[in-house]
Amino acid sequence: MKALLIAMAQNSAPTVSSLQRLSPERLCFFLPESSISLIETEVQPHLSKMPQKWDWIITPNPESFADSHRTLTESLPKMLKAWNVSPGELIIDITMATPAMAGAMILAGFPFTAKVMRLEPTYLEKLSGPDVEMVGETPGVWSQSNPWDEEALAIRQEAAGYFNQGSYRVAGRLFHRLEMRVSGSFKPLYRAYVDISDGYHHWHVFHYRQAWEKLKNGVKALDLAAAWGGPPGTNAFVKSVKENLRFLEQIVLDPSEVKTKLVHDLLAQSKRQIDQRQDVEVGARLLLRAMSACAQGRLFHTHRIKSWDVSLNDVPQSVQEQVRQRYVSEVDGKYQLPMLAQFHVLQALEDPIGSAFEKHWPQMKSLIDATDHAVLGNGFEPIKVERWRQFYEVALKVIDVEERDLPQFPSLLF
Repeated sequence: MKALLIAMAQNSAPTVSSLQRLSPERLCFFLPESSISLIETEVQPHLSKMPQKWDWIITPNPESFADSHRTLTESLPKMLKAWNVSPGELIIDITMATPAMAGAMILAGFPFTAKVMRLEPTYLEKLSGPDVEMVGETPGVWSQSNPWDEEALAIRQEAAGYFNQGSYRVAGRLFHRLEMRVSGSFKPLYRAYVDISDGYHHWHVFHYRQAWEKLKNGVKALDLAAAWGGPPGTNAFVKSVKENLRFLEQIVLDPSEVKTKLVHDLLAQSKRQIDQRQDVEVGARLLLRAMSACAQGRLFHTHRIKSWDVSLNDVPQSVQEQVRQRYVSEVDGKYQLPMLAQFHVLQALEDPIGSAFEKHWPQMKSLIDATDHAVLGNGFEPIKVERWRQFYEVALKVIDVEERDLPQFPSLLF
């Protein structure tokens, strides 16, 4: 084992027994000053070798929780950091601790420990099993618990709150904290939630393949957890993640330069920015990009026109001169269509998307202007959420998509 924090008093036999049993690589005694001499006289002679690194922390008053806790919080974290002890690698032995010392050890060591141990007296007739220990002529039984197993419920609820707000990276960190500290049987469950959280974070920043891989790994583990019961709501959550995976596959496995399902994701992302984060500015910019992606997709897949590299012969003659004069790049000389020009070309091609845009243009113009004049556009006043809602409703009509067809991220309910 990596590290042990052990209480010591005048009776050193339980301390020796614990060290012989655990053989820690790093060892910290927590003891009153009167017991320091016993380390050399009563402990070391009974050990075949001392740990690679060891030290002690002195409690000024073994009967005072405040004094003991203050001393530990000042010294223990720095000591463990110097020893490269990671969270979950510390064991705490409170056998010889006073109640005040025990409380201080557990509280100060809580961020680092995954096991608290104590040698408890027992009766001779109950002696059996590997946890039984004879300390001198006194039998005892080792009891152990992991405080993180009980604390996990509150922390995973906190993590779920962050997840449901769209703070997937924060949620992943909390689940990882649990994974590192809970007992072994619970670790796969929290590893799965780490992967799920990381997957949705990647999706949120449009890293589709990474999201796909993470979610696939996470949902396999959650499937197993659901088979054994799992936390409340696991089955419904897994079902939603699988639906999201099917949507992601359509983007990840689409070999085309222009991915049609990106439009659906941009619309859904825009709505999540409003629902989860109340970020109207970003939500509005995403709507503009969704409109452009829709036009690009229709031009590319239906009319074989690349909006970023237009051949004049591919566009209707009625707009060729306009494209030639207005939309040539000064960098590479290619003809490149911005969003409004994309829809203008679609209108000239008599495409239904172009016709829908023309039909809604009077309303669309004011909404696009409001977005362009917002802070993330070229203006200085934030756009109002009412304008976003109007823009969103019109965008769904122009793009001809129902809200129920957009990917819905699941909620974690513990």
